[in-house]
Amino acid sequence: MAAFLTPMLAAAVAISSAPPPASAAAPAAAPAGAPADVDTGALRSAITLDGVTRHARALQRIASANGNTRASGTPGYDASAAYVKKALTDAGYQVTEQAFTFPFYRELAPATLAQTSPNQVTYQTLAMDFSDSGDVTGQVVPTNDVQVPPGAQPNSSTSGCEPGDFAPVGAEPRIALIQRGTCSYAVKVANAEAAGYDAVVVFNEGQAGRQALVPGSLFTPAHVPVVLLSYADGAALHAAAQAGPTELRVVTRTEIRPDAVTSNIIADSPGGDPGNVLVVGAHLDSVTGGPGVNDNGSGVAALVEIARQMAALKITPRQKVRFTFWGAEEFGSLGSQHYVDNLTDAQLGAVAANLNFDMIGSPNFARFVYDGDGSDFGVPGPEGSGELERIFTSYFEGRDLPLAPTVFDFRSDYVPFFDAGIPTGGLFSGSEGIKTAAEAALFGGVAGKPYDPCYHKACDTITNVSNTVILELTHGAAHAVLTSALSQDLVPARADRASARKTARPLRPTEG
Repeated sequence: MAAFLTPMLAAAVAISSAPPPASAAAPAAAPAGAPADVDTGALRSAITLDGVTRHARALQRIASANGNTRASGTPGYDASAAYVKKALTDAGYQVTEQAFTFPFYRELAPATLAQTSPNQVTYQTLAMDFSDSGDVTGQVVPTNDVQVPPGAQPNSSTSGCEPGDFAPVGAEPRIALIQRGTCSYAVKVANAEAAGYDAVVVFNEGQAGRQALVPGSLFTPAHVPVVLLSYADGAALHAAAQAGPTELRVVTRTEIRPDAVTSNIIADSPGGDPGNVLVVGAHLDSVTGGPGVNDNGSGVAALVEIARQMAALKITPRQKVRFTFWGAEEFGSLGSQHYVDNLTDAQLGAVAANLNFDMIGSPNFARFVYDGDGSDFGVPGPEGSGELERIFTSYFEGRDLPLAPTVFDFRSDYVPFFDAGIPTGGLFSGSEGIKTAAEAALFGGVAGKPYDPCYHKACDTITNVSNTVILELTHGAAHAVLTSALSQDLVPARADRASARKTARPLRPTEG
C-alpha cells in the first residue's frame, strides 16, 4: 500500500477557495511522520453528547419496534438504513443504497443438549450460527484425535480437520463429538456431514482462554444440527463415550435464508476529489439476538453526527469523504466485502484510506487504537496505516487521555480494505475481552470483567453505552476524519491495487 500520509503530513490545508473556517485552520509545518496540525476544534465543539446519543436512541427505538433486533435481513435493519439515509440526505450528502444478497441465520429457540443414557445430564449449550434445525437422538462418537488434556498451545488439536478423523457410521443415528482447534468450524462440520453423522457437538479446546462455552459461526449453512460446549463439559462427555455407549439428544430450531437481501448505505460529501476518497465506515447491523446499540449503534451514531456537523459548518473537504454504513457485518463483514469486490480497478485505486469505527461506547471501556505500524503486535496494516495511528495517538496525547494499541484481529469491516492494500485505522472501546488490571489502572473501570458485558446479547441497549467514551472517541474520530479529509495529497493513484485484490487473503471466519 502507498505511503499516502507522507505528503499529507506537511501539506497546507484548503477548504474550496474560500478562507478556511475555524474548524480547518492551516496547519503548522510538521516533521515527517508526525500528523499535520489541523485545527478541528470547531467541528468537535459542534459534536455534543446529545447530538451523538440521539442517533443511538433512535436506533434503540427502531430495535424496540422490531423484535429487539436490527439484524440485516430484518425489518429492524431496513428501518435503521432508512433513518441513516434520511439523516444524511437531509444534510446534503449524495446518498446511495447498495443492495446485495447474503445467507441469513437466526435462532428461533434456544438449543438444548442432554445425555439420555447411561446417565441423565443436561448441558449448557449454544447453537452454532448456521446450524440446521433438528431433533436428533443418537450415540455420541468422538473423533479419533481428540486431545484430553489439551495440547500446550492453542490450535494443537486437529480434531475433525480430516475426513479420516471420523469413525464409520451405520443405520442408527450418530452424533459427532469434535474438539475446537486448527481448522475452521465449517471444515469440521462438513467432514462430519460427509461421514454420515446426524448432528455435531463441538467443544472448546481447553487451553487458557479457550475453556468457556463461547459462540461460533460456520458462516455457511449446515445440513445437520450443530451445538457448542465448554471444554469441561466436552472432556467429561468424551470420557463417558470412552467408557461405553453414551446417548445424546440434540435439539435446535433455526431459520436460514440463503438469499436474504440487505444493503449498504453510502453517503458522499458534495465536494472533494473523487480521485482521492476517504472511506469512513461503521457497520449498521446488530446481531439477531439483540438491538446492538453499542455494537454498533455507537459507531453509526458517531459517523452520522460527524457527517451532519461537517455539512452544517459548510466544510468542503479536499478529499472526497465517503461515509459508509455496512450491512451484514455480523454475518462475516459481508457488506464491506461486497463493496470492495464491486469497485472497478480505477475506483479501488482511488480509495485513499479506510477508517473503521466498530464499538466505541463500551461500558467497561478502554480507549484502543489499531496498531497501524505493527510496533506493538507485529501485525502492521498496509503502508500508511502507521501514519493513521499517529493521527489518533497525537490527538489523545494532546488531551491527556490514555490510549492503548489493539491488534488487527480481522473481525470487522476494515478487513477487505486491509486485504486490498488500503491504509487502515480506527478506534475501539472493547468487546467481550476481559479488562486487565493494568487497563483498569489506565482507563478506570473494573478489572477481570468484560469491556462490554452485553456483547452480542439482548441487553446491548441504550443503557449499555458509556456517555464518557462515546463522546471522547467520537471527537477523536472527527479529528482523524477532518485531518485526513483536508490533506493536500491523501494518496496517489494506485494501479497495483487491482493485483493486490486478486491475491488478497479471504475473510478470516472464526477458526475452529
